[in-house]
Amino acid sequence: MTKAIYRREHSVFLDVLKRMRVQSGMTQAQCSAALGRPQSFMSDVERGIRRLDIVQLRDLCQVMGSDLYTLIDSFEQALSNREGEETAVV
Repeated sequence: MTKAIYRREHSVFLDVLKRMRVQSGMTQAQCSAALGRPQSFMSDVERGIRRLDIVQLRDLCQVMGSDLYTLIDSFEQALSNREGEETAVV
């Protein structure tokens, strides 16, 4: 099995996280500060350099005014949309 960081799903997940942060109206610096971390933390997360466990993801969602359910739903929707786009191209 290919490592997750090399899979299309990982890229989609990072896009969803970034979109959620932007929609929350928070900058990387604001989001990181709310988590008690340096600005580079969110930058590393959004670029896929730093991976988060489920507890950290929950904390991040709460800081952005969201929850894990919304994150997962958005992720699944984005995956479905991408799959539809790829099927249409073939």
